[in-house]
Amino acid sequence: MQYRTDKKTNTELSVFALGGMRIPKDYATCKQMVLEAHKAGVNYIDTAYIYSGSEEMYGKVLEETGLRDQFYIATKLPLVLTKKSEDFDKYFNRQLERLKTDHIDYYLLHMLVSPEQLVKLQSLGLEEWIAEKRANGQIRRLGFSFHGKQEDFLKLLDIRDWDFVQLQYNYSDPNYQAGVAGMKKATELGLPVMVMEPLLGGRLADSLPAEAQEVFRKANPERSLASWGFRWLYNQPEVTLCLSGVGKPEFWRDNIATANEAFVGMVTPEERATYDKVVEILRSKTKVPCTGCAYCMPCPKGVNIPGCFSAYNARNAISHYTGTQQYMMNAAFMSENYTGAAACIACRKCERHCPQNIAIVDELKAVRKTMEPLWWRIAHKAYHGKLVQKMIKIWGGN
Repeated sequence: MQYRTDKKTNTELSVFALGGMRIPKDYATCKQMVLEAHKAGVNYIDTAYIYSGSEEMYGKVLEETGLRDQFYIATKLPLVLTKKSEDFDKYFNRQLERLKTDHIDYYLLHMLVSPEQLVKLQSLGLEEWIAEKRANGQIRRLGFSFHGKQEDFLKLLDIRDWDFVQLQYNYSDPNYQAGVAGMKKATELGLPVMVMEPLLGGRLADSLPAEAQEVFRKANPERSLASWGFRWLYNQPEVTLCLSGVGKPEFWRDNIATANEAFVGMVTPEERATYDKVVEILRSKTKVPCTGCAYCMPCPKGVNIPGCFSAYNARNAISHYTGTQQYMMNAAFMSENYTGAAACIACRKCERHCPQNIAIVDELKAVRKTMEPLWWRIAHKAYHGKLVQKMIKIWGGN
């Protein structure tokens, strides 16, 4: 297993880490995964309050195997459920019970989308609460997982002194959300970068367009599609580790095998050309020729223009599910600060700055028509009417 250093605390972390969203649902298989990962040298586990059954499963496995102290545990405060100061302890204490531990090594604010959201949490006493938990050793490091606009990620890095960040990053769209610029700034600040969705939930493997799969297989018929995805990430010095929630033995074994040979510079010039070909295939299936440069930003009404186009393109290039999932994040579905296409007022300020000369207003209308059908609008209204939040509480086991 290869390791990279969390320079904030001089901690050695395995480049591959066990995620929590898509872990095996049966105890025996999950235990097998944890034991094999430990034997291979994996030392980081990531989960979350709202990943149904995940914290409980990992807690039970780590207690029974006696491996709690062999792993750094990361879990997350569910911001979608946190509405008052009492909620900080309510959810944190429940997480300690589920994970059968007395401390969390890497604690995250889950699905942070904007500076305004953080300021609101601070008004509830977040900073005082964190200080107390740090003082008694219950929280060792504080970070956040990001699901918003790149400009907001950059602002969040400056608001307070973080210990680490977690962001979505993969070869299909390096400018998505925090993107390359966000990752590089975090690294410049000395923050370890934990990468989530390295394979878009597996969709950069078997769900790739057939012609893209053929390009990879022609370049190296022995290498898995998943391995191609991880190698692209491990090649970059800014990536501290990659999270993967894997449910089948063949998947985690392949992921571990790739991590065993991970090093910066591992991708050859020929392999870089292969990635370029695959990305070109994905882009050929895009609807809007947006490069994610963000020259159109900021929008006077807060529309996440690059994010809307990225999700719209992903829907066509990869899958309907991928596009919808990304759009919900990019439009701040779970936040009061909606940033979707419907907020556009057609002022056309953005179009004056677009180097691609995209008819942004017209394209946003198409995005809204496709990405915000009636069910989406009903669901969005229901969420802010508290119905969906109640469902999340049930899903999270509250």
